[in-house]
Amino acid sequence: QVQLVESGGGLVQAGGSLRLSCASSRSIFSINYMGWYRPAPGKQRELVARIRSGGSTNYADSVKGRFTISRDNAKNTVYLQMNSLKPEDTAVYYCNAHIISRRPAGPGFDEYDYWGQGTQVTVSS
Repeated sequence: QVQLVESGGGLVQAGGSLRLSCASSRSIFSINYMGWYRPAPGKQRELVARIRSGGSTNYADSVKGRFTISRDNAKNTVYLQMNSLKPEDTAVYYCNAHIISRRPAGPGFDEYDYWGQGTQVTVSS
């Protein structure tokens, strides 16, 4: 089990910045992927940004160049720095931990997803 607690959301004007934090109850060094998601039309949630345990990152096209995901393994925390915010960035942002675990008996892997409760980001025009 992994508990994730997000913080840092709020109300900001267009062009402003916010930094979201996601604190994990488990060492994030052992978590394959940590990411941020938000609801999207026609989807349950869309990926905003993700960081692998090795440090590589990927971003949604809509946030590239504006958002930066980072991790502090010592604090078991992942951050999302959001700059140049736009009204269309308004959403509840959810932190995700994705774990890939080798099965103890037999071949193959199991995958697990854990979610935080979400933090509201509102960007006014």
